[in-house]
Amino acid sequence: MDKGENEGERDKESEDMGGEEDGTQRENGRLMLADGLADRGPKSMTSGSGQQVSNGFTTSTPQSPREGPGTAACAAAPLGGLRTLMVQQTSLDRPRETWSKKMDFLLSVIGYAVDLGNVWRFPYICYQNGGGAFLLPYLLMAVFGGVPLFYMELALGQFHRSGCISIWKHICPIFKGIGFAICIIALYVAFYYNTIMAWALYYLLSSFRATLPWSTCTNPWNTANCNRYMSSDHNVSWSNSSTSPAEEFYTRQVLQVHLSPGLHELGSISWQLALCLLFIFTIVYFSIWKGVKTSGKVVWVTATFPYLVLLILLIRGATLPGAWRGVVFYLKPDWEKLLSTTVWIDAAAQIFFSLGPGFGVLLAFASYNPFHNNCYKDALVTSSVNCLTSFLSGFVIFTVLGYMAEMRQQNVDAVAKDAGPSLLFIIYAEAIANMPAATFFAIIFFLMIIMLGLDSTFAGLEGVITAMLDEFPHMLVKRREWFVFGLVCVCYLGALSTLTYGGAFVVKLFEEYATGPAVITVVLLEVIAVSWFYGTNRFCNDVQVMLGFYPGCFWRVCWVAICPCFLLFIIISFLAFPPEVRLFDYHYPPWTTVLGYCIGVSSFICVPSYMVYHLLNAKGTFKQRLLKSITPVPGGDSHRDFIVTNAV
Repeated sequence: MDKGENEGERDKESEDMGGEEDGTQRENGRLMLADGLADRGPKSMTSGSGQQVSNGFTTSTPQSPREGPGTAACAAAPLGGLRTLMVQQTSLDRPRETWSKKMDFLLSVIGYAVDLGNVWRFPYICYQNGGGAFLLPYLLMAVFGGVPLFYMELALGQFHRSGCISIWKHICPIFKGIGFAICIIALYVAFYYNTIMAWALYYLLSSFRATLPWSTCTNPWNTANCNRYMSSDHNVSWSNSSTSPAEEFYTRQVLQVHLSPGLHELGSISWQLALCLLFIFTIVYFSIWKGVKTSGKVVWVTATFPYLVLLILLIRGATLPGAWRGVVFYLKPDWEKLLSTTVWIDAAAQIFFSLGPGFGVLLAFASYNPFHNNCYKDALVTSSVNCLTSFLSGFVIFTVLGYMAEMRQQNVDAVAKDAGPSLLFIIYAEAIANMPAATFFAIIFFLMIIMLGLDSTFAGLEGVITAMLDEFPHMLVKRREWFVFGLVCVCYLGALSTLTYGGAFVVKLFEEYATGPAVITVVLLEVIAVSWFYGTNRFCNDVQVMLGFYPGCFWRVCWVAICPCFLLFIIISFLAFPPEVRLFDYHYPPWTTVLGYCIGVSSFICVPSYMVYHLLNAKGTFKQRLLKSITPVPGGDSHRDFIVTNAV
């Protein structure tokens, strides 16, 4: 109901309703009179959580009015007619921050979901697992696993309006340890993920010169094995011991891994990378220190610029000689690969880590939405954009790999042997160095890499910040800037090990063990807690209160059965087939596997630890404690309570 209309109607009804209005304000409520809008039902009912209708009236869910204590609104009704009195109880607490615009939210979610993995991981996994045939398991895993989880987290965050820690008291209190585990996992990600952006910043600063430093073999860091081999270089012969100038720039100048024998001796910190990472974290701090009002504006650049660059690089790549060879190699289906379990495991893991449920980010972002925002449509739009971006990135990468194969007169698979960051920092960087206008393409490419990483970092840290501010509001809400500063400092100090000469080995260890198994296990418990303990029917009722429609049978089956099986499949496959971790010529020794599992367990241990703590501190018999620990606490200010009654 419009605020201006409410004021006009209050003037008309002031004599009749003055006392009621004052009383309502004293109760910190909002008073509304509706006539002819309520249909008499068979009995009193409670719809959703906190929407109570008495005297046999049902009501449709109203649009969320503006929050603010002590306001009242009245709608006029014909004299002598029956009126429905609706009192809306609001909280005395400070109103929750909201997005300035709907697009701020959408771009933030897209920026979070579309990250570096879309550019380097998906194209590599796609061609490795059957090319075009891989799209079938990928889409199936997205439809039945990834998107339902994505939708569920958005709906949970928007309904309960809480971060990943405090939300559990409204769902299943004994699982609150999940929130703490998510925060620790987010810190581990921040320890290594931003270092990759520091590498990209180093490349970007090195690109502002006429001749790119990774295009020649005459630099101080180059070795005798360096060969700038192209088909036009008839005087250069390529052997198994030969290395490209791009590879030597990456390994010997940027990472300097030749100065570290392995994880047992990391060496000293590279001051150049330390300064680059400091600059990255400075940008991150000033983007998120004020909340979604500032980060929502920054993502208009960081989430859209990569698409502009991808389009430019796609057009440029398509015009290069040999580009068609790369595209054929990327998409040529190998249907026999679908009989391999590995392909399905890779498809499930890729869609899960690409959409990113379980990191607390979707809960945090959705909690700043208006209560009746259509998060169902948002989930479908943003997850579709994410999957299409991965597919588009494959063309951007493989047109250039086809060009490299043409220039070297090799097969595409010989050129595309590197995966992960090496695909970008060695293969793609070398291809750019051999293009006309190499400096321009290098600058925009590494700017794109930095921006792809930045908005994912904004999101990851915002998930932690929202969780802590919601859990300790009286202590942290008014000190947000200082808390964010402290968090960024902790992330920087935690990342120092990745800035050493052996830092690339640490990054790989964190990437393989610290986040993957732990976050999948956490999400499995999250789905079980929501679907089995909180109850799918109750959750669907919450969605109906918000959106006005009940989730269909497909979504309910996915949440109850398919998603848990989907996640269990990934966990079992990881345990049954642990990854063989290696980087360059370094094979990780067995003790690093134990170290990796310890890092992963260090976050997940929060879940059983909190369960024990919660049961020990509860009162009553063990049965009473257990019952209380799985019973949701009624929502306070997570959503509004509507009490509708008759008034004459």
